[in-house]
Amino acid sequence: MSVWDELTGQTEAIEVFRAAAASAAALDPADNAMTHSWLITGPPGSGRSNLAFAFATALLSTDPDGDDATRRQVEARSHPDLAVLTTERVIITIDEVRSLVSSSQFSPSVARYRVMVIEDADRMTERTSNLLLKALEEPPPRTVWILCAPSEADLIPTIRSRVRSVRLRVPAVAEVARLIERRDGVGPELALRAARESQSHIGMAHRLATNDDARRRREQTLRTALGIRTVTDAVLAAATLLELAGEDAKAITEQRDAEEREQALRSLGVDAGGTIPPALRSQLKALEEDQKRRATRSLRDGIDRIMVDLQSLYRDVLLVQLGASVDLVNLSLDEELRRAAASSRPEHTLAVLDAIATARRRIEGNVAPALALEAMLVAVTKGEPA
Repeated sequence: MSVWDELTGQTEAIEVFRAAAASAAALDPADNAMTHSWLITGPPGSGRSNLAFAFATALLSTDPDGDDATRRQVEARSHPDLAVLTTERVIITIDEVRSLVSSSQFSPSVARYRVMVIEDADRMTERTSNLLLKALEEPPPRTVWILCAPSEADLIPTIRSRVRSVRLRVPAVAEVARLIERRDGVGPELALRAARESQSHIGMAHRLATNDDARRRREQTLRTALGIRTVTDAVLAAATLLELAGEDAKAITEQRDAEEREQALRSLGVDAGGTIPPALRSQLKALEEDQKRRATRSLRDGIDRIMVDLQSLYRDVLLVQLGASVDLVNLSLDEELRRAAASSRPEHTLAVLDAIATARRRIEGNVAPALALEAMLVAVTKGEPA
């Protein structure tokens, strides 16, 4: 099976990377398909990271379509010539980038290339980006950098000028549904619903297709918004949405935290339930601090997912009000959508959509989520931007 087979909806981008991997395998200096610095951009859920690691696998393999042994090592992030920088925090720190840049100077040990992948490269500050810039300007001949970000504009201009950009598109709902059905073994109806309600976000489609609680929380979010009639309703709904975001964040991080702690104890030679020696407690404390930071980011991501779901809800209401012949996202709430559309005007719905966009900007600017959500949901009762 080719390493490219698990990707979906990105035919043009796959061809670019496939040609580059073939060029790298041939070691043909006259072939300009291969370059040493890449930037993969695209909307959330478009598969940026999946494509980055597929390309990394192809570069690290003897076969440009990727061999099984290398694929397993890349999936486990254990290949000796692969270095990955991802963050569970709000930003990537300069120390993390400094360490990665230092390791990029090493020669590959078993593969033709040493591959450095930075997920969420948009989370670097300007000072951190300038440190990375020096490595991109003069990379070792056998080092390849692969950066991932939502758009080119999220990186400083000097970095953009030194990378080859490949833009991904939003996959079609049917394409994501086929991938979820094939990869996760769910029925076609559930796969299609998950792909549609995730708005073609591959990771979220996977969660909605395989996690009953995630589907329940999403539906409760939308029904809560549809039930708002008064300012009091709006304030109570904001508290409910924050609670749902917290539950979602906890569901994502809780199991991972427990596994990390168990693995850390095992690596330190401490039996499960055993007493932790004082000399080792600082190491576990550092792990706990990292997990707290990850929980903070996970909560912020959960709140933003709620915003995206609400945008899809009021987008559907607006389409019904305008009589547009466009597929709805939330077909499972068809009757409720039509009642909501009949009880308000299109200009009211547009005002609510504006309020949601404003709330997302406010939360991104570190406004307290509770206040931003309350102001946003009050607009549902007034039909005016918050």
